[in-house]
Amino acid sequence: MSNKHLGIDFGRVRIGLAISDPTGTLARGFRTIYRQRRDEEARESVAEIAAIVREEQVTAIVLGLPRRTDGQPSETAAEVRAFAGLLAEATGIKPQFIDERYTSVLAERTLSYAPGRKYKGKGRRAVIDQVAAEIILQDYLNRRNDGKKR
Repeated sequence: MSNKHLGIDFGRVRIGLAISDPTGTLARGFRTIYRQRRDEEARESVAEIAAIVREEQVTAIVLGLPRRTDGQPSETAAEVRAFAGLLAEATGIKPQFIDERYTSVLAERTLSYAPGRKYKGKGRRAVIDQVAAEIILQDYLNRRNDGKKR
């Protein structure tokens, strides 16, 4: 039985996705969805993610919840919660939330230190969103799996 998780770094322009291995242990960047201007309510993005959930046999969804540095929900937290509601409706899976503070900064640093290809411009932003989703998902998986060991 698959235990794949989908991690999501929600943004108004791009949505970064990461997916876990079938055991729900290891996350990897998966895809970046570019939101269209006409997709203000994110319905097209939700439909695209719902198709991925079906194709990849995802059993859980983890969404980064934006918070300010003081821990309070950021201005976009309500938008993320609304997006989560649409996802739950479309997939039948209630998304879990995890604090996403500093994930984009960590993703950018990770890329800047990575050997090999150097990403530039629009392509770099897309990769950063995927890596941020990967960090969100891996953090969730680590916490969940650590809890199982106790």
